Amino acid sequence: MEQATGNRLDAGGGEVKNTFGKAVPALTDVWRLHGREIRLVRNEERFVRRLFLVLIFAAVWPGSASRAQVLAPNEAGVAMGHWHTIVRNVEATKKFWMLVGGAPAIVDGTEVMRFPGVLIFLQPGSPSGETGNKGSAVDHPGFNMKNGEAFLGRLKAEGLKVDPIEGRGSDSGYISTPDGLRIEMQGNDNDVSKRSLLAFSGKDLDGLIASDHLHYFLPESAVEEAQAWYVKLFGAKPLRENNRGKTPAGDLPGIRLRFGTARNAGLQPTKGRALDYIGFEVKNLEAFCKKLEAGGVKLDQPYSKSRHKSFASAAFTDPWGTSIELTEGLNRF
Repeated sequence: MEQATGNRLDAGGGEVKNTFGKAVPALTDVWRLHGREIRLVRNEERFVRRLFLVLIFAAVWPGSASRAQVLAPNEAGVAMGHWHTIVRNVEATKKFWMLVGGAPAIVDGTEVMRFPGVLIFLQPGSPSGETGNKGSAVDHPGFNMKNGEAFLGRLKAEGLKVDPIEGRGSDSGYISTPDGLRIEMQGNDNDVSKRSLLAFSGKDLDGLIASDHLHYFLPESAVEEAQAWYVKLFGAKPLRENNRGKTPAGDLPGIRLRFGTARNAGLQPTKGRALDYIGFEVKNLEAFCKKLEAGGVKLDQPYSKSRHKSFASAAFTDPWGTSIELTEGLNRF
């Protein structure tokens, strides 16, 4: 697909609202897709605009989330599975994630956005707090992206605010969902090369976007304890990141768990926040749950094959207030 040259016109000087409700000039873009000329009012709120975005991802970016899937598990039988979010406006949030590169799906009646390495569930509701997950143990999730500066430039052109990350260049930044959940977008070559460490393979190594990390903010005294806890329970590979703070971390298929130090002493539970809970896909989940219980882990929800129609599940809370769901069967989506 290529944009036709010399055909971007002022459409009468009027205004339209972009995807995020911001009034912008009604500019007409002319695009050429598979030899056909398509005229669109930029940022116009209508189905053809959303469809056009999907066509862009499918036709131009073959490494996008159209092939998204939960990755194969590690030796402990665990991989990143899903992020369960609470959203006030499902349609607005879908538009946000589609711009970022997600592919929509439905799992047991719930809207889901599919990315390489993770599924994002969009549960209708009113998340507590006005600042995403700030103040909870899991502060924000992150993705890595190819050609980060150009990628973020496209998001800015759609009216999405991109905030800088201290110490990083224009190829990286923070964006926020309509409910204020901060998303860290990392876009240099070193970020993308990390995919092999997170068990991505094949075409996913060169795809446009992939899940990257969950960033925990914990009391200083709990940072190394949390790293050891996730290593023991889920088989995460421990490491120290090659950054100024040598951040303790643990790698699982599809995700890096980063354990940073919180600036504020108190922690709030993730339950009810914009990122309500995180999910790990587990092979032989029933046996895994029995092992957890034998090791002293108390399940908030016991193992069940019927709680959800399409997958088995169990749930518990980590020592720092992070709600966790364990699933078996989401790797089919």
